[in-house]
Amino acid sequence: MFVTVPLSFRRGATRSRRNRSTTRAVAVAAVVSASLGVLAAADPNALPGVNTGKTDQSTTDSASAAVAFTAFTLPEAQMPQTVPDAVVWEPNRLAAEARPRTVRPIAGVLTSNFGMRWGALHAGLDFADSIGTPIAAVTDGTVIEAGPASGFGLWVRVQQDDGTIGVYGHVNDILATVGQQVRAGDVIATVGNRGFSTGPHLHYEVHQGNGAPIDPMPWLGARGIAVGIAAE
Repeated sequence: MFVTVPLSFRRGATRSRRNRSTTRAVAVAAVVSASLGVLAAADPNALPGVNTGKTDQSTTDSASAAVAFTAFTLPEAQMPQTVPDAVVWEPNRLAAEARPRTVRPIAGVLTSNFGMRWGALHAGLDFADSIGTPIAAVTDGTVIEAGPASGFGLWVRVQQDDGTIGVYGHVNDILATVGQQVRAGDVIATVGNRGFSTGPHLHYEVHQGNGAPIDPMPWLGARGIAVGIAAE
């Protein structure tokens, strides 16, 4: 005896089988995609279409995207990255070595040398320049005195980098404070005409540790600074 199945029922059954087949295909594709993602993280060259001898941008982008969605990070990428101290401080050391260690206090003309003058010791060098001209610290050092001084009106005294004392006399303005650390070239005062002075100038002296003055000219010359010789 033959059973006749309605056409609509047959079509429904066929559609149901197709839907199940489609679902299985989607599931298989998801598993394959996940496997390729893990494989790409371990070895990007394992992805289809990746050629170690030639770089393809679209393939590279796809591989990068696959790696981005993996659930692990290589141990090397998690290690803290540090820079050795020698490398960190090298630029600072080079910058310190590049700057001058000794400078001329002002650019003015040398008008008076170290030595006897008018029956007394002229214990420094005189550099003529206009009032208000910036005066630079000759060396690195520490300001040990800044204020009034007999004969100089105002002065600044600096403990210089070799232990000597630099004296800057007849200044108009004091621009440094006691205890301040200065570097060669830092402005510490301005040229003035205070005290026993016949015109605007800087009087610069160098004293040894025992307080005895020495001729600044050869001392400066030994440090690479030539100031010339005053005609007097």
